[in-house]
Amino acid sequence: MNRLVWKLLRQHISVGQLTGFFLANLFGMMIVLLSVQFYRDVLPVFTDGDSFMKKDYIIATKKISTLGSFAGKSNTFTKDEIEDLQQQSFTKSIGAFTPSLFKVSAGLGMQEAGIRLSTEMFFEAVPDEYVDVNLDRWHFDPDTPVIPIIIPRNYLNLYNFGFAQSRSLPKLSEGVMSLIQMDIMLRGNGRVEQYKGSIVGFSNRLNTILVPQSFMDWANRNFAPEKEAQPSRLIVEVKNPTDTAITDYFQQKNYETEGNNLDAGKTTYFLRLITGIVMGVGLFISILSFYILMLSIFLLLQKNTVKLENLLLIGYSPTRVALPYYVLTVGLNILVLLLAIGSVAWIRTYYTEVIQTLFPQLTTGSLLPCMLTGFILFLAVSLLNILAIRRKIISIWQGKVTSQS
Repeated sequence: MNRLVWKLLRQHISVGQLTGFFLANLFGMMIVLLSVQFYRDVLPVFTDGDSFMKKDYIIATKKISTLGSFAGKSNTFTKDEIEDLQQQSFTKSIGAFTPSLFKVSAGLGMQEAGIRLSTEMFFEAVPDEYVDVNLDRWHFDPDTPVIPIIIPRNYLNLYNFGFAQSRSLPKLSEGVMSLIQMDIMLRGNGRVEQYKGSIVGFSNRLNTILVPQSFMDWANRNFAPEKEAQPSRLIVEVKNPTDTAITDYFQQKNYETEGNNLDAGKTTYFLRLITGIVMGVGLFISILSFYILMLSIFLLLQKNTVKLENLLLIGYSPTRVALPYYVLTVGLNILVLLLAIGSVAWIRTYYTEVIQTLFPQLTTGSLLPCMLTGFILFLAVSLLNILAIRRKIISIWQGKVTSQS
């Protein structure tokens, strides 16, 4: 009997309208799913390791003037200045660079390669949440004489393309450097102690020799107990790097920023903006395709009003009469979902090859974000289709009953 009802009701179906809905819905869902999947695939590039795009950071320092240098003016930040910067509308959080208050010397050598370097150096520390390197090995135990160290990546580049090249020494990769241990000598408060330094990562964001904050606090207490660490640099996480209030405030306070932090932040901001626009366009197209389908279904119902009224009057329930339309819309939505996921999986094979070529250490995830998003969209669109169709059938049925009475 359902087949007879379907044959009766399908006579006025517009293939052109349904094709338009199908293509528009497929295109819109593809854009949405591809945006979600691409974002999830490239997110580790922006959040893992030493990517400057993890968040929007600014390294703030005070300008050093000639007069101030001769007058012995301090270039450190006071607690009031840090608190004032924290209260600015563009600031999300602030971390202070804690300097070492004791003497540090380090030796680095590889006997096989004939390399032996020794120098006086310094340490700095920032809170762990501002460190742009994997933190699995970023901890210090006073009972274990090993100090985790992060160095700027440009230090390694200077050695490889400057010092090593000019002296015909072997170049060192990051992997090799992570296997090298340095001999660290700490002096202060009448104490001299030797430790091993282990390079656990390379930073693009922080141009300093970093040690864990826990080690710095412990070392300053033990090797310089009578001194208080005053930060001369601050790392500021900002809400929007394009905010002109940042530049105005820094000019007013005579502060400077290191490197191209603001430019990098602007790049991040516009990248997120473009990603949001693309996803918005996809959602807009999906919404338009939903209205195209509903318009097609309503027109079909309007053309079949008399047949629907007769079926309802002879005893067919509204659910049974609406069933063919439910099957039509849900079937089209399932086909759209499967084709959209398949298309995203096919496109993904191309851009993941490029990502893995540029970032060999990066592991891409699965299609789960795409599939979950597609399934949620499918449920939402199908449910709205079913509710709209049922509401229309009920209105026809109630209108006919009212007219008969």
